[in-house]
Amino acid sequence: MLALAVDDVVPFDDWPSAARASLAFLHRTVGLDVWMVTELQDPRQVVLHSHPQEIVAPGTWVPWDSSFCRSMVSGVGPRVATVAAATPAYRDRTGHVEWIAAYIGVPLVTRDGAVFGTLCGISSRAQPRSLTRFLPLVEMTARLLSTLLSETPDAQREAVSARASMREPAT
Repeated sequence: MLALAVDDVVPFDDWPSAARASLAFLHRTVGLDVWMVTELQDPRQVVLHSHPQEIVAPGTWVPWDSSFCRSMVSGVGPRVATVAAATPAYRDRTGHVEWIAAYIGVPLVTRDGAVFGTLCGISSRAQPRSLTRFLPLVEMTARLLSTLLSETPDAQREAVSARASMREPAT
């Protein structure tokens, strides 16, 4: 019998593994300095997973009311800002994260449409307008993660949230 070569496409063990692999994939494919999966823990946006972790550690949080992602989720800001300083919805939101020069983000939602958090990437350098060509890829990745999250038992989802320790906002 012929051996099958499927080791590279075996399902992930759990949602956190899928999230971390997605972030590494987006970092390799799209670029940008760091990719994150965040959770809205009102009044905070908490980083659950990031790649690379040395730039923004899991557990780091920012106030939800002043985050780029809140502007994006509310529809005030676009999902892609190649030059954040030139994007009205984002240029005044750089107070606690002055180094964000470009942003791409998509909401992560539960089956009932509630916002769980976001999938987002940021860069310390402005990006070319061609960054927008990656938006469908980021949207599909977010949709897949949202689907997997919706299939995850509540107990596991709570464990994912509990692992992220609280930190002071990035300065």
